[in-house]
Amino acid sequence: MTTTRLWRTVTTARLWRTVTTARLWRDLTTTAPFGATLRGDTAMKTIIEPFRIKMVEPIRMTTVAEREEILAHAGYNLFRIPADTIVIDLLTDSGTGAMSAEQWAAMMRGDESYAGSTSWQRFESAVKDIFGFRHVIPTHQGRAAERILAATLCGPGDVVPNNTHFDTTRANIEATGATALDLPCRESADLAAVHPFKGDIDLEAVERVLEENSGKVPFVMITVTNNGGGGQPVSMANIRAAAEIAHRHGVRFYLDACRFAENAFFIQKRTPEYAETSLIDIAREMFSLADGCTMSAKKDGMANIGGFLCTNDAAVARHEEELLILTEGFPTYGGLAGRDLEAIAVGLYEALDPEYQQYRHASTGYLGKHLTAGSVPIVQPPGGHAIYIDAGAMLPHIPKEQYAGQALAIELFRHGGIRSVEIGSVMFGKRDPETGAETYAAHELLRLAIPRRVYTKSHVDYVVEAILEVYERREEVRGVEIVTQPEALRHFSSTFRPIAAPAPVCA
Repeated sequence: MTTTRLWRTVTTARLWRTVTTARLWRDLTTTAPFGATLRGDTAMKTIIEPFRIKMVEPIRMTTVAEREEILAHAGYNLFRIPADTIVIDLLTDSGTGAMSAEQWAAMMRGDESYAGSTSWQRFESAVKDIFGFRHVIPTHQGRAAERILAATLCGPGDVVPNNTHFDTTRANIEATGATALDLPCRESADLAAVHPFKGDIDLEAVERVLEENSGKVPFVMITVTNNGGGGQPVSMANIRAAAEIAHRHGVRFYLDACRFAENAFFIQKRTPEYAETSLIDIAREMFSLADGCTMSAKKDGMANIGGFLCTNDAAVARHEEELLILTEGFPTYGGLAGRDLEAIAVGLYEALDPEYQQYRHASTGYLGKHLTAGSVPIVQPPGGHAIYIDAGAMLPHIPKEQYAGQALAIELFRHGGIRSVEIGSVMFGKRDPETGAETYAAHELLRLAIPRRVYTKSHVDYVVEAILEVYERREEVRGVEIVTQPEALRHFSSTFRPIAAPAPVCA
């Protein structure tokens, strides 16, 4: 693409964003029924769950006293809390969804042959049909794909730019001695600002990093949607421009594709030239711009386990397969059972069902609208898979060193039995092992990730009620301090304790 054409593409996207921002703000500030919106050829406004429930799982309704004891026993780390003590579990949308009848039916024909199973053939066919890459390497989940990619392409002194690296992506890159560099677009810095594609990568920064680190950038990556940046989508124009910049510098371009279908839906709804394009064709165009991808099938693969790694480079694929055999398994199963391959092969197409995506985005938006109406500060506009509360803004009395996001997560579980996850200085901060000095994240967020096809409107209403009640007495929420922590990915296993309330001042 010439410089003139690239500038025209980016400028057109900017002009459209100006118009779209006003529409987004109107939608966000209008209180409406569950996911209300006009639906093409029907006058019905309320979007219902596009499925019937055939099996249920009981929820244990714990008391505040029970939850206080559970928190203390778990070292105030919600990853350490037993699942059967949780009322509503919004810790993650990864592998926590409900599978469809078609997926369960497909699992029954799972071929557990060690090599060359028919389940592998169906899995590979589905991935190639949607993603379009020449080489498909199955893994047991997304982080295994990240580890193999990083071990193959990265080394000490390298730099890997991304819109925002999420936790395991960053850890696997940095485990090789490389630097995982976040380059979010400028619009993302204002959490409350309404902008259609706040997940975009900063194109000027990408250009600068490639010029300043010639020969040291093994690949440029974009995460769709931008999980570490509030679940915000990335525009097709931004993906295309980033790929063009990387390729002009002779650098590979990769997508972290975990929520590719949600990103495709955002592109369809917020870019006029794609309004009539099917989700699968939008996804195919996204991947046609890349040299490879990593994928956790526990998100938009609609499965409970699994992932894969793709590339168009045969030499890279051979090295990746060697690592796969060493740690995951033979290249036609990659640590997965045949039945898991079958579930993913079906789930990838189900994620691209427009009725499902409409429901998915409406239900997440419903939560965001009602929290906004109650004055709870969230990252705007709502993402596709989660709502991110701005804990730093909600709890301004808690300083950075007392981790407002973690404090809010603890209080939300104590008050309502709702498990969420901190996306802030616990997850992305670092402590120098020699000096003890702490590096803090730019924002202190709390993520409420919505499992796919699991909860209904009444569950979401319960979450809204609990959060608004905590918000009303937010000044009472105390900060926390870290008691123990590992060197990497500390949010998974650190322990905490609440900061003691200040003693009353005597006259």
